[in-house]
Amino acid sequence: MILCGGAGSRLWPVSREQHPKPFIKMPDGQSLLYKTMARGKDLPGLSGLMLVSNYELLFKIKDELNLFSSPPAARVILEPFGRNTAPAIVAAALRIAAMGSSEEIMLVLPADHLINDEQAFHHACKEARVLAEKGRLVTFGIKPHYPETGYGYIEASGQRVMRFVEKPNSAVAQQYVASGNFFWNSGMFCFSARSILEAFAKHCPEVLAAVRACLEVSSTSDWLGLEATTLDSDSFALAPDISIDYAIMEKSSDIAMVAAAFDWNDIGSWESLCRLYSSDDNGNQLHGQAVLHNVHNCYIRSEDRVVGAVGVDDLLVVDTADALLVAHKSAAQDVKSLYMRLKEAKHSVCQHRRTGRPWGAYTVLEEGPGFKIKRIEVNPGASLSLQRHAKRSEHWVVVAGVATVTKGEDTFTVRVNESTYISPQQKHRLQNAGNELLTIIEVQSGSYLGEDDIERFDDIYQRI
Repeated sequence: MILCGGAGSRLWPVSREQHPKPFIKMPDGQSLLYKTMARGKDLPGLSGLMLVSNYELLFKIKDELNLFSSPPAARVILEPFGRNTAPAIVAAALRIAAMGSSEEIMLVLPADHLINDEQAFHHACKEARVLAEKGRLVTFGIKPHYPETGYGYIEASGQRVMRFVEKPNSAVAQQYVASGNFFWNSGMFCFSARSILEAFAKHCPEVLAAVRACLEVSSTSDWLGLEATTLDSDSFALAPDISIDYAIMEKSSDIAMVAAAFDWNDIGSWESLCRLYSSDDNGNQLHGQAVLHNVHNCYIRSEDRVVGAVGVDDLLVVDTADALLVAHKSAAQDVKSLYMRLKEAKHSVCQHRRTGRPWGAYTVLEEGPGFKIKRIEVNPGASLSLQRHAKRSEHWVVVAGVATVTKGEDTFTVRVNESTYISPQQKHRLQNAGNELLTIIEVQSGSYLGEDDIERFDDIYQRI
């Protein structure tokens, strides 16, 4: 089971609302989600993958699965919104039990961990599976390499968990590391579907009851060859927002821990990500174009422009097309707070200017009061939904490829240097029936230009 979601807050401005951390490419060009699926699919005795994610990320998950030459058998549970890890894990366990496999062993993996030593990972999973088959709830502890204040800790005696503790301050973290009895809480778990459901029935029955009721009114269907269970929004909102640590792990008296011997990196902040890059003679990690003078121990990332830095130390500088982050490395964990302020203000930089869609992508080129200009790219054979907008009109100019346009009851072709106009409340569809990428420039005009001003009537991607 892979927990694949996130708010896109900790690695802003590279991660954003519809492009959270699991989809960010690592230095080798692979995403964290791809690496997690690859790590899981090679486990001996694997019966399949089950991913829990947000509905808006379904097509991105499908794209990652398609990168495998032989995609692993996978199912997806789609949440309308996040309710933390406890409801997500219960939903997966109930789905597994409903398939007649309550004794099936579940390995729960967050999609944003980096593990390179797969042999040691497989060995730890084998050890955890033996314990889980005996009915134990198993967690994985990571031996701390330094006094990290951004992780929770587990105090253990051998395989027995003594207690879970919250993220400590620096002094307490140093004590934990020195004691030798404390481990980083990895957020990885192993148990049978039956054992975890029995634990929820005992320690947190309200989550179990809410998710069970939700699944009873939720739908499961095929989405382009991928089985997807879409959780009902109204009933899922009744599930408590709680982590599995608070709901079960801190309450149960019989939790086992496997001390992991593999390397582990929870890419939870820019500081942890920058450790993946090699340093120059002054301790700087560079990604993209940068010119430095008297700069030490800085991480500088630029997607498009040249970044110049003079006389600074210990900074994080992340430059994207529409947002720039400058932070002291010691405050890397506070980037999340900055992002939350932007989200509360409904700022446009919570979304990337270029946004992927099942049919291709769009890029916001410019926007202002009453207008927005986009470049829309539609893949060969792809189609947008039949839709309409209440508060905006759209002007389309084809600059590459051939567009098949539906307006009302009419369907016609628009070629390069030709255009068409979509009025408010008019049903319309854009298709690319050709073999080349279709590119259009769209000019929106109206009183409201939000992406939620859309009513879909027909959609090959089965979006709500």
